[in-house]
Amino acid sequence: MPIGVPKVPFRSPGEEDASWVDGYHFTLINRLYRERLLFLGQEVDSEISNQLIGLMVYLSIEDDTKDLYLFINSPGGWVIPGVAIYDTMQFVRPDVHTICMGVMIHQPASSFYEAQTGEFLLEAEELLKLRETLTRVYVQRTGKPLWVISEDLERDVFMSATEAQAHGIVDLVAVE
Repeated sequence: MPIGVPKVPFRSPGEEDASWVDGYHFTLINRLYRERLLFLGQEVDSEISNQLIGLMVYLSIEDDTKDLYLFINSPGGWVIPGVAIYDTMQFVRPDVHTICMGVMIHQPASSFYEAQTGEFLLEAEELLKLRETLTRVYVQRTGKPLWVISEDLERDVFMSATEAQAHGIVDLVAVE
């Protein structure tokens, strides 16, 4: 076995003792998934969103009484796939706890700069609707007044994990 391939303990359902398996047969990340630990460690896009959604649904079907823990270390990304992750977190039966090191929130933006005027106006209209939806979600989840959230979304707001927890954006702080 090559140097650097970790061995992890794995206990098959119904077995008393765990056996140590290498990364070729059972990856470390799969072991963490079995412990219901999920990770978002990159920019949010459709691919990572679909992977996380699939994992949350699968783990919910497997056992809907055990909570899930989503560790977030992401620079942000696309809003629609992010909303899909959020919607799935609300949909699955187990609670999904979010754990992070820090947070940055801002209003949705567009990269549709070279479009024709009609298309640009439609995009701007959709962005305004999306901003209203995000604002309502933040108000509901944080308990903060609408004006506070609207002000937060006007600019990039960087928060430590403790500040994000106090603001009601994340559930748990990993390490501060």
